[in-house]
Amino acid sequence: MREQPYLIEKIVASLSYLTMGMAGFIWLIIGLFTGGRLKPFLQYHIFQSIFISLAFVVISMFIGWISNFLSIIPIINKITAQITFLLNMPLIFGYSFIQSVIYVFLIYLAVTAFMGRYSYVPWISDIIDQNTGR
Repeated sequence: MREQPYLIEKIVASLSYLTMGMAGFIWLIIGLFTGGRLKPFLQYHIFQSIFISLAFVVISMFIGWISNFLSIIPIINKITAQITFLLNMPLIFGYSFIQSVIYVFLIYLAVTAFMGRYSYVPWISDIIDQNTGR
C-alpha cells in the first residue's frame, strides 16, 4: 500500500499544473539547494507538468508553421484562415475552443493531483513512469 502524500505535496503538484510547470520547477530548484529529495508522487506530477508544458509549446509552434505554410497556397489559404478563426474565436467566457479544452485538461490534472492520485495521460505518463521509476 502506498503512503498518502502530504498536503503540501498535493498543493505543489496541483499548482505545478495550473502554472504550466513553473511552481514545480521552482520546487525542484528549492529542493536542489536544500538537498531534499522528492517523493515519487511529487516527482511524477512535477515532471509530467513540465513535459506537458513543453509539449504544448512544441505543438503550437508546429501548428503555427503549418498554418503559415498553408497560407501561402492560394485556395487553401482561405480555408486555413477560416479554420484558424473558428478555433480561436471567443466562445466560453471570452476563451476560444482550444483554450477551453486546454484549461479543462489542466484543471482535471490539478484536481486529480490534489486528490492524491496519479493522473494518467496516454503516452506522456508512460514516459514519466519509465524515467522516474514509480
